[in-house]
Amino acid sequence: MKVSKLAANLIGSEIVKIGNEVNDLKAKGAEIANLTIGDLNSNIYPIPALLKEEIQKAYQNNLTNYPPANGLLSLRKEVSKDLKKRWNLDYSPEDILITAGSRPLIYAVYKTIVDEGDKVVYPTPSWNNNHYAYLTSANAVEVKTKPETNFLPTADDLRPHLDGAVLLALCSPLNPTGTMFTKEQLSEICELVIAENKKRGENEKPLYLMYDQIYSCLTFGAEHVDPVSLFPEMKDYTIYIDGISKCLAATGVRVGWGFGPAHILDKMKALLTHVGAWAPKPEQEATAKFYENSENVDTFVEDFKGKLEESLKVLHNGVQDLKGKGLAVDSIEPMGALYLTIKLNYIGKTKPDGAVIENSSDLVFYLINEAGVALVPFSAFGEDKSEPWFRASVGGLATDEIKVMLPKLESALNNLK
Repeated sequence: MKVSKLAANLIGSEIVKIGNEVNDLKAKGAEIANLTIGDLNSNIYPIPALLKEEIQKAYQNNLTNYPPANGLLSLRKEVSKDLKKRWNLDYSPEDILITAGSRPLIYAVYKTIVDEGDKVVYPTPSWNNNHYAYLTSANAVEVKTKPETNFLPTADDLRPHLDGAVLLALCSPLNPTGTMFTKEQLSEICELVIAENKKRGENEKPLYLMYDQIYSCLTFGAEHVDPVSLFPEMKDYTIYIDGISKCLAATGVRVGWGFGPAHILDKMKALLTHVGAWAPKPEQEATAKFYENSENVDTFVEDFKGKLEESLKVLHNGVQDLKGKGLAVDSIEPMGALYLTIKLNYIGKTKPDGAVIENSSDLVFYLINEAGVALVPFSAFGEDKSEPWFRASVGGLATDEIKVMLPKLESALNNLK
């Protein structure tokens, strides 16, 4: 049956495909260490108790009708205060848009800025930019990054591609790598954006920067940096993506916020009124109550990210131990978020049954079946399937489960010849 050209050519999520395989095997009784999902096991990492109480209270108080299209004023006020306290960013409640997590915001940024054929620049690997570019019929320019720069784009990487572009999409800490920009790296990129915009005439669309900092509170020693804090003139061109999904372990609570230039945020709000992408009113009310005391956020985040960091260190050290034993593996020390970047240089090897591991997807499914270990290849984030790099998310496993998984991974890799 015929469908739209957009629907007919839409590419499904490789992560979902892997997740389905994992779920099928689990249903048959298999034990799988699921390192695929950028989510959290809520039994290991529950949301803050006070936030849960406030959500329940809001439902009991019948706050179940529509919220305002741009979000409850009480929440926007608290977000405004938190941005000032946490990052010294000055954004009024009118410059803030609340949505059901960050995805509607990213979609709205693309739809508000990008016309058919407009140039959009983003690095690979990165999460879902290829799909949002497709949904907006953009001229997507993918900038391949290198492990030597922690898979983050440098100013030199981006410089040849910004002429005429309308949107540059960046994320730090980065999904899928768990790495993040230094002050120097981001400063050089911001200088490029400023210089590019100075070249443009009044009737030309500016080059906007979408800066996804949804993991900004989950950093391990390194300092999170953002464009406007580095260069105040970036405020005219930067749209931030943020929210509670990751920092409060609240992926299913669905409260995100974007902030940036009023003329962009107003159009994003208008667009999303036709989508109905607002966060539920009880969850908005509860989040506002939780943020009234900034110590609530700070106390939870410190404990939560300490546990994540411990799990990431166990996984990183485990991979480094395998490297020390002579296996063709490596990993990049985690800097933030939930993720470890792992290299498994086994493409082209032969399985015990004689079949060849022809690409990263083959290796993923081999490890699921032979080691009970599920990873996401960087091909799910725009890279080629010949690349031997993978994302491992520790959000779904306890530290002890990671320790049990590592010998199984070692055995399965040793069986490849």
